[in-house]
Amino acid sequence: MSILTLAGSPAPRSRSSALLRHAAQILRSRGLGISELGLRDIPAEELIEGHYTGAAAGALRARVAAADAVLISTPVYKASFSGGLKAVLDLLDEKALAGKVVLPIATGGSPAHLLALEYGLKPVLSALGARHILAGVYATDKQVRVDEQGLADIDDDVRLRLEDSVDRLSEQVLPRGAVVNEAYDLGRLALAGGFSV
Repeated sequence: MSILTLAGSPAPRSRSSALLRHAAQILRSRGLGISELGLRDIPAEELIEGHYTGAAAGALRARVAAADAVLISTPVYKASFSGGLKAVLDLLDEKALAGKVVLPIATGGSPAHLLALEYGLKPVLSALGARHILAGVYATDKQVRVDEQGLADIDDDVRLRLEDSVDRLSEQVLPRGAVVNEAYDLGRLALAGGFSV
């Protein structure tokens, strides 16, 4: 299974990208292949001018096409997802997300911007053919702190919601009965009271 992470923040050390990296780390620990792409990986001129036929746009479309699932993160600016992310999404084919599991992740200054996922990002993802959009994960700036090295301190509530969403994504992309990470599965079984350790 192939999973693509798409970071929609222009900042190298952003909170939304930190959440995306945490989700990717969990998926890697389960043996899933992760491919990462960020807003900064596409030349600004191609984004601003919408160079659909450019090399970077072609590479973007190829990577999205190869993915079984796409995790998309964005900061919320002025009550909507980032314009840079919209420019990236505009370079995709009309039904680029058809048949893929999509997990949206966002951060914003206050809980008031939570609905930016529902009313801003999800309609665009639907327009790109996504029919299986998981419940998004939203966190406020106070819930995710990033240090100078880009390492994140994530509040427990956000961490649990993110890990639950990643569990749901894993269930969708893994074949039934697949054991990707035996230690992880045994730990979950122990926590559920399935056996004593």
